[in-house]
Amino acid sequence: MSLHSFTRIWIHLIWETLNREKLLTNEAGKRVSEFLFNYSKEKNIFMKINYVNPEHVHALIELSVSITVEDCIKLLKGASSHFINKERIIKNKFSWGRGYAAFSVSESQLSKVVDYIKNQKEHHRVKNFNEEYVEFIKKHGIT
Repeated sequence: MSLHSFTRIWIHLIWETLNREKLLTNEAGKRVSEFLFNYSKEKNIFMKINYVNPEHVHALIELSVSITVEDCIKLLKGASSHFINKERIIKNKFSWGRGYAAFSVSESQLSKVVDYIKNQKEHHRVKNFNEEYVEFIKKHGIT
């Protein structure tokens, strides 16, 4: 057995605004997306891609062995909601909803997930977030 340890754990994270309200319009979404990317770097979380929809976020991260999924999502949600409120990106007080979804992604499926996240705008022209979420839950055998 090798004395070196290696990990490559890709996680597709999804979380939503409080009550799934469509609060993060185009410009707001871009600012939050940029913040998430930069904040992740600062916290040594490798975020390959993210997309901020008006009522939810998709992010693909490589999970480090030094942080749990739960701690990672707490950092991302907490810091971004603080940023949104501090910078007054929306008029009213902003909050993310409770909970999140986290799905493992195999290396062989990585490019498909990246494309899926990249094409969120087009994807949601056909399917709304509720439909997408139910599909994810079923696809991953949760219900």
